[in-house]
Amino acid sequence: MRTSAVALVVATLVATPALAGPGAGRGSGGWGMGGSYQRMFNPATVETVSGQVVSVERMRPMKGMNQGVHLKLKTDQETIPVQVGPAWYLERLDTKIEKGDSIEVKGSRVSFQGKPAIIASEIKKGDALLKLRDDSGFPVWAGWRR
Repeated sequence: MRTSAVALVVATLVATPALAGPGAGRGSGGWGMGGSYQRMFNPATVETVSGQVVSVERMRPMKGMNQGVHLKLKTDQETIPVQVGPAWYLERLDTKIEKGDSIEVKGSRVSFQGKPAIIASEIKKGDALLKLRDDSGFPVWAGWRR
């Protein structure tokens, strides 16, 4: 009797993630609050920069994460990488950021792979505002878990 109860528990634990679908249990493909990437966001280093988008690329910020959108923004002072968010989320939005766009980015300045970067919390393009994270860095795409 005891052996069958243990077997049932093990079977349930193994089957649950598989039934939940791809990326389940990993916080939005690695983009959820539990991941080491999201913990890099520091409210104390939030700043706002403006400039022109030099490039828009898809990338995986860290091993095990789903693809994200990454910009290079040329400001008056520098060209800085901007981590925007998961591609699966951004593809569903009406406002698209493209090479050549003039934008304003609010986000946390971090050191990413030994170089400066910004993890965006908001991006303004003309009259459009893309809200990506709240003031503490909590991503809007993970809001349904609150």
